[in-house]
Amino acid sequence: MTEGKTDLANALLEQHVKHELASLKGAKLRRFLATEMDELFGCADSITLNRLTSVGQVMGVIHRIVINMELAPGIPELAAEMATEVLNDPVQRTSRLSDIITREQATGFLEEALELRQQRERVISEIMAHPVYQELVSNLVYQGVVKYLHEDNLITKRVPGMGSMMKFGKRMANKAVPGLDESFERQFKAWLSDSLPGLIARSEQFLHRALTDDELRDSVMAVWVSLEDRTIEELHEGLGDVQLQEFVVLGYEFWLQFRKTEYFERCARAVVEHLFTMYGDRPVIELLDAVGVDRDVVMAEVDAYALPVIDVLREEGYLEALIRRRLEPFYKSEAAKKLLQQES
Repeated sequence: MTEGKTDLANALLEQHVKHELASLKGAKLRRFLATEMDELFGCADSITLNRLTSVGQVMGVIHRIVINMELAPGIPELAAEMATEVLNDPVQRTSRLSDIITREQATGFLEEALELRQQRERVISEIMAHPVYQELVSNLVYQGVVKYLHEDNLITKRVPGMGSMMKFGKRMANKAVPGLDESFERQFKAWLSDSLPGLIARSEQFLHRALTDDELRDSVMAVWVSLEDRTIEELHEGLGDVQLQEFVVLGYEFWLQFRKTEYFERCARAVVEHLFTMYGDRPVIELLDAVGVDRDVVMAEVDAYALPVIDVLREEGYLEALIRRRLEPFYKSEAAKKLLQQES
C-alpha cells in the first residue's frame, strides 16, 4: 500500500473509531442495546433450547466450575469475615424474628411439617431404639428406684427415723457382705435390660398417642409466640465471632467434599435432564417466561448496571483500544488495500 493509500486508510480508521465510540455512549448506546434486545428476544421465540446447548454441555459447565474448579484458600476466610460483619451489624439488634418470618408463614411451615406423620413416627422409633437412649432410660429408672427406696418411699416418710435406719442398715450390710451394692446394681440393671424393650415399646406407643397434631401444633406455636418478638441478636446470644467463623469454615470444607460425591453429580444431572425434557424442544422464550425473565427485566439491569460499567470502560480508554484492535487489522488488510486502489 502506497503512502497516500496508507494515510487514507489511517484517516478512515480514525473516523470509524470515532463513530463507534460515539455510538457507545448515552442515549445512542441505550437505543442500540434496546434494539438488540428486541432482536434477541425475537430469536428466542423461534430457537429451541436444544439448538443452543445440550445436557452434556451444561453438565460440562457444572463439572468444570462447580465440581472440579480449585477454589482459592482465601474464600473461607473472606466468607467468615463477611459472616462476622453480618452477625455484628446493628440490624441484628433492631430486627425481630417476626420481621423476617410472620406468624402466618410459621404456621404454614408447621402445617406442612405435621403432614409428615410417617417421618415423625420413624424418628421417634429410631430415637427409642438407639443404645444411648436405652442406657439413659436404664440409669434414670435405676437411680429413681434407689432414691425412692432409701429416701422417698412412704415407709420412711411415715415412720420417724426409718430413713436413717435404712441407711444404717445399708452400711452394715455392706460391711457384712462387701460388694452388696454392686451386686444389687448389676442384678437390677440386668433386670432392666431384659425389661427395657417392653418398656420402650410402651413408651413409644404413648408418644405416638400423646404427640398428636393438635398437641404439637399448640406446643410449637407456644414456643413461636415466646420468640417472635425477640431480636435476632437475642436469638443468637452465645454465638461469638470465633464460633461463627469456625462454622463457616466447617461448612466450606463440607461443600468441598460434598461437591465431589456421586450423589451431588447425580442430583445435578437429574435436574438438568428434567429441564431439557420439559423445554429442550420448545422455544427458549418459554423457558424465560417460566422463570419470569422478559425484555423489561433485562433492560432494567442494562440501565442499572451495564450502562454505568460501559461508561467507566470508555473513560479508562478500554473501549477505544478494543475498537482499534477490532478495526485495525481490516484497514491494514489486502482487502482494504484493493478497495482503496479501486477508488483511486
